[in-house]
Amino acid sequence: MGKKSKHKAGSELSRPDAAEPTAPMKNKEYRRLLKPLHAELVALQEWVKSSGAKVCIVFEGRDTAGKGGVIKAITERVSPRVFRVVALPAPTEREKSQMYVQRYLPHLPAGGEVVIFDRSWYNRAGVEPVLGFCTEEEAQHFLELIPTVERAIVDSGVILLKYWLEVSEEQQTSRLQSRIDDPRKYWKLSDLDLKSYSRWYDYSRARDQMFHFTDTGWAPWYVANNDDKKRGRLNVITHLLSQVPYEPLDRPDFTLPKRQKAEGYQEPGQPLHWIPTPY
Repeated sequence: MGKKSKHKAGSELSRPDAAEPTAPMKNKEYRRLLKPLHAELVALQEWVKSSGAKVCIVFEGRDTAGKGGVIKAITERVSPRVFRVVALPAPTEREKSQMYVQRYLPHLPAGGEVVIFDRSWYNRAGVEPVLGFCTEEEAQHFLELIPTVERAIVDSGVILLKYWLEVSEEQQTSRLQSRIDDPRKYWKLSDLDLKSYSRWYDYSRARDQMFHFTDTGWAPWYVANNDDKKRGRLNVITHLLSQVPYEPLDRPDFTLPKRQKAEGYQEPGQPLHWIPTPY
């Protein structure tokens, strides 16, 4: 089935940069490095449109791991008609009666699309068993079957990329406390977030088991350290670009035409409701 993970259940993932902590990246440097990556994402987009390629990107990770920020960085300069973000709400009663992955399948990409899942079918491997929304038997059944489903997805021509964003205990604590203290962020908090925070090692064990069963040759897991969100975003985008065999297309040679002459046009005298300009 999947390859066995190389870490003990409940342990922390080994990180290649753990021995050499790096200072947080400054915003100016981040924006400078992000600009050419955005240009490459636009090139990838145009190739996807012209080739009819199908790309599916799954983002998973602990609460506060920064999934939303990575997705926002990816989609900031591309078309929402090509890059589509899927973040499904809690299942309805009807969906609960369906085959588990059924409600995710209609959102898979068609030709010329990139679909990004902000959490995915892997809820059944982490959030649900840890918080008691499914039984251990249901979670185990999912882990045994999902590699076959992903094999079918890949065999249909979809480029499937799965990212796990890892965050340290210290960073998770800091980010959750920031959500409590900052009036701009408290909407991100829920009772489930607080319950999840107390279950750190249950999530670690669930993550390890998920990797054990679903880190396959056709759909491997790629792990990104996202303690420094700016570095994490740059690293994920760089890796993503390396995994899609896009070929930049020739850019059209656009030249602005001359504007037409006014030919007697005058602004109407109708008073308009201009907004105040305090800035």
